[in-house]
Amino acid sequence: MVTISASNLMVALVQAASTLPAFFLSILAGAIADNFSRRGVMFTGQCLIASASIALTISVGLGFLHPWLILGLGFLAGCGFALNDPAWHASVGDILDKREIPAAVTLTSVGYNIVRSIGPALGGVVLAFFGPLAAFALAALGQIALPIAVWRTKWQVVSSPLPRERMATAIHDGVRFTAFSSEITAAIVRGTLFGMTSISILALLPLVVRDKLASGPIVYGILLAGFGIGAFITGMSNGILRRTVSENSLMACASGACAACCISLALTSSVAVAATFMAIGGAGWLITWTGTDVRVQLASPRWVVGRTLSIYYALTYGGMAAGSWIWGAVAQNYSLTWALLGAAGTLCLVAAVGIILPVRSRQEADQEASDFRAPQLAVDLKPRSGPIIVRIDYSISEKNIDAFLGCMRAKGHAFSRAGARNWTLQRNLQTPSVWTETFRTPTWMDFIRLNHRLTGADKEADKYLLALDDGELPPRTVLSIEQKTELARIHASTIAFRPPR
Repeated sequence: MVTISASNLMVALVQAASTLPAFFLSILAGAIADNFSRRGVMFTGQCLIASASIALTISVGLGFLHPWLILGLGFLAGCGFALNDPAWHASVGDILDKREIPAAVTLTSVGYNIVRSIGPALGGVVLAFFGPLAAFALAALGQIALPIAVWRTKWQVVSSPLPRERMATAIHDGVRFTAFSSEITAAIVRGTLFGMTSISILALLPLVVRDKLASGPIVYGILLAGFGIGAFITGMSNGILRRTVSENSLMACASGACAACCISLALTSSVAVAATFMAIGGAGWLITWTGTDVRVQLASPRWVVGRTLSIYYALTYGGMAAGSWIWGAVAQNYSLTWALLGAAGTLCLVAAVGIILPVRSRQEADQEASDFRAPQLAVDLKPRSGPIIVRIDYSISEKNIDAFLGCMRAKGHAFSRAGARNWTLQRNLQTPSVWTETFRTPTWMDFIRLNHRLTGADKEADKYLLALDDGELPPRTVLSIEQKTELARIHASTIAFRPPR
């Protein structure tokens, strides 16, 4: 793009074009990953990426290369990444135990950044000595290998006993769970702000190489290699860092490292200095993304992890796409130096956001779905029958009210995340010791899904409530179905006003 377009904005939009599809498609892709084979979703996404790479190679070979074609193929590859990423990262928990996820996420990032270190340097050499066609052809061969590798690799996944959800319902439940989880919300907000500001390093790097360093593709590869090496070294020491420094402080330092990288790129004309600070920026990049990714994974039960990850990626990639456009526009309308210094100042503000939205290390908890058997009913219900109203009465003495309210607060939060609608707690005005918990689900199948989604940790509140209840009998759950009367009234009026023969 640097060689065929004089527009700084078009150069920065290359990053935007490849990251924007994740903003629009990731949530749908997450719902698909939770309802269908994650391996199949990954394969489809990798095929889209390979198709974009092959099309770019053919275009270069035919001599037809236009800025908008580059952006279009980047967008197609971004669609592939949007499909692939939620399924890819959610599959980590399918293959490994929960406690192994932080190490697995870090190792995945380290492996990616090893390639980030070698690939751009090789690409710069190939581009300089053999031209763009050879570089794109080698890239296309690599992309073709990926869907083949996914197709050949198989792992066992525990299948759900329930039928697949409708896409609209699956997306709604994923958004609802994410909104009710403070841990996931904090990680998403921090990740989005960091992506919007730190993407300036990668989006403006081609301009830095051309304008500040007066160099070409080899230096560009060296700087990207420095970025990857910094991420690799940090990844290898990630466990030690997280044991000695709090998660929130570590992420604040990561934003500071990326700010220092931006300042260096804005002020230096030395390749060695720029590569050194690119390594520091790569370290901050890896710390932030592994930290937020792990937080989202550990806070998500398996039934919704694809959707929470997809929402996380949608917003963070959307932030990166917006940041690429913002900093490119600043560089276009003002100067490259002002764009990088502005990004550095904004990264310092992102570090301060941790005071308001801290991201803390999470204690290991049981996130696996518990066993549930549907109760016997006297009425024959279809899966789509509903709405279902659930009512549970408790008898609570005055001395236990504070503990009861605290426990019900936790239970209401857990049930609302899992799909309960209109959850309320009521106190009987005539018999003050009687408290009634009520909620509803749209259908009978939604009620069954709700109980399958509740984890062992979510159901801990029920054991505590049983101990607090001092009634003669344990709390009893009453299930009802809402019954409409309109049809009955229409039928009655038809009979009442039927004219005589």
